[in-house]
Amino acid sequence: VHLAGILKLAALILAFLLAVFLAFQLLEINVEFRLGSMIFMWYFADTKPAVHKCGLSKACPPGHMAFKLTSGAASVVGPRMCLEDKLLMSGVKNNVGRGINIALLNGKTGELLKTAYYDMWAGDVAPFIKFLKEIEEGTIVMMASFDDPATKLNDEARKLIADLGSSAVGILAFRDNWIFVGGKGIKTKTPFEQHIKNSADTNKYEGWPEVLEMEGCVPRRQD
Repeated sequence: VHLAGILKLAALILAFLLAVFLAFQLLEINVEFRLGSMIFMWYFADTKPAVHKCGLSKACPPGHMAFKLTSGAASVVGPRMCLEDKLLMSGVKNNVGRGINIALLNGKTGELLKTAYYDMWAGDVAPFIKFLKEIEEGTIVMMASFDDPATKLNDEARKLIADLGSSAVGILAFRDNWIFVGGKGIKTKTPFEQHIKNSADTNKYEGWPEVLEMEGCVPRRQD
């Protein structure tokens, strides 16, 4: 009986020690897991791409302003313009419309001066020409198409836009998509322009080409 009691006590002590050992093992695993999770989260939080002004993938150099420009989608979704993290024109702001959408900005500060849109399907081109002629020297000009930007454009309007740095306005046609950033007084053609033709063979939407999107860094006017 005495021997049986000793064996029972030894078994209880062994079970207790085993339970303690397993508890420490589980605690160690839990600590390691938590530490691993913290390291994983820290690493990927530190290495994920930074988001810069207007959602650009990289920051603009000194003396430049970040912009992002999106054309309209068919006749449904209006264009969107952003400069230095400020939304200038969009459907949400309720300041876009069919035709050519345009924003004028101070070339030194980026301050928004004026926004407008001109219907180039059923509207009159004369007010648009007047608007273009009144743009002051040194102004940054952003334009984006929505639905149809070209039917009512005449040679005078096209030349005024070309003088702002556009290369594509001369061939802009019915329901083409087009986005453009230029300036009054620019001496060369702007690098910030995209144009896609309305073509039944390549259109993404029925009757309209795909949406255009452009981002970049426009230099501030220095003089």
